[in-house]
Amino acid sequence: MAIQIYNTLTRNKEDFKPIEEGKVKMYVCGPTVYNYIHIGNARPAIVFDTVRRYFEYRGYEVNFVSNFTDVDDKLIKAANELGSDVPTIADRFINAYFEDVQALGCKTATNHPRVMDNMDIIIEFIDELVKKGYAYESEGDVYFKTKEFNGYGKLSHQSIEDLRIGERIEIGEKKEDPLDFALWKAAKPGEIFWESPWGKGRPGWHIECSAMAKKYLGETIDIHAGGQDLSFPHHENEIAQSEALSGKTFSNYWMHNGYINIDNEKMSKSLGNFVLVHDIIKIVDPMLLRFFMLSVHYRHPINYSEELLQEAKNGFERIKTAYQNSNHRIESSTNLTEDDNKWLKEIADEKAVFTKVMDDDFNTANAISVLYQLAKLANQYLLETHTSTNVLNQLVATFDELSSVLGITLVSEEALLDDEIEALIQKRTDARKNRDFALADQIRDQLKEMNIIIEDTPQGIRWKRG
Repeated sequence: MAIQIYNTLTRNKEDFKPIEEGKVKMYVCGPTVYNYIHIGNARPAIVFDTVRRYFEYRGYEVNFVSNFTDVDDKLIKAANELGSDVPTIADRFINAYFEDVQALGCKTATNHPRVMDNMDIIIEFIDELVKKGYAYESEGDVYFKTKEFNGYGKLSHQSIEDLRIGERIEIGEKKEDPLDFALWKAAKPGEIFWESPWGKGRPGWHIECSAMAKKYLGETIDIHAGGQDLSFPHHENEIAQSEALSGKTFSNYWMHNGYINIDNEKMSKSLGNFVLVHDIIKIVDPMLLRFFMLSVHYRHPINYSEELLQEAKNGFERIKTAYQNSNHRIESSTNLTEDDNKWLKEIADEKAVFTKVMDDDFNTANAISVLYQLAKLANQYLLETHTSTNVLNQLVATFDELSSVLGITLVSEEALLDDEIEALIQKRTDARKNRDFALADQIRDQLKEMNIIIEDTPQGIRWKRG
């Protein structure tokens, strides 16, 4: 079965057909690096990292490009406020970005291009648009002529006439038409600038992605992705300027993730509900945050609240406990039991469901449901008097395989202490056998301080993290 993608451009699910067999060219709009990223930025980072992982799981080679906007009005403002300069601010928050998203389990892109490193190709791109009659210079600025591009508005499904309603040119504006957008901005006194055919200045926001996508992926790419808020005008403008220059389709599939609300309200600085990833992962397990983000289909809005995060934590812990208990039980299992084939088939069936739901527009919510089912299956199997290493190995391997596709780690760093915990539990067991209850109680208290919960079962002592 082919992977199906909901294409924002057509508003339909479509079978994915790559430009080149077995390969995916994918561009994801990255952050403007003037501050730490907020959880709204984290969602596309997590979502499209998972899309990439699933393509790779299905055997594709993915060329994954995600840019950094490292020069714009926000960076200039931040540099002025902090008494610094734009390159220093950009470097600082690019490093912070990598720290945050790597904690969230996101892989490094094939390329992370920066605007400042690609100024030559951006200027060349704009110059070609001017020469082809799609752009014009006005007092040091350069603007794209939207009326010259047939099909402007096709991504957002708006006609140029509808977009023009209510628009007007303000006094002092340099544009010929209110819908024209800036490709190049003349530098103001004291601003960072680059030399260009139109004088000193810097790029407009939209042009950078078109130029860098062309450089790193080619004139036509398979998938362009980003947050829903980028659909218009950013991605609309990218289509216009890219297709005006090349005369070819810019991207065959457009993917957009839904918004994040905080306690059922839109996240904004003015409401005081602006949540930075840098802050939240100090108190919340980054893997839990990723699990939470993937528990809702990427195109749907997601509501972030402490209550919902706690619900996700409870579910995540159930899955991790089933995984860890399965792993723990392997040592005390036999090589083979009569019911091996029955259990192995059920595991294989769950794995098939995982592929089916992920093939359906990367439905991570249903994929996580498969992990829940696998945990339920594991818990049922662990009630058996005799268990098989064959079945348990397959259970653990399937947990590992499917969670890896989702970028979720089921073993925390604390699990590196498992040997120490096992040794303490064995020491406590020996102490109880020797009727040294004082030592047994001391070890119990020590384990309690380590947040370890001990459970006595017919198969022996089990433990889990509280």
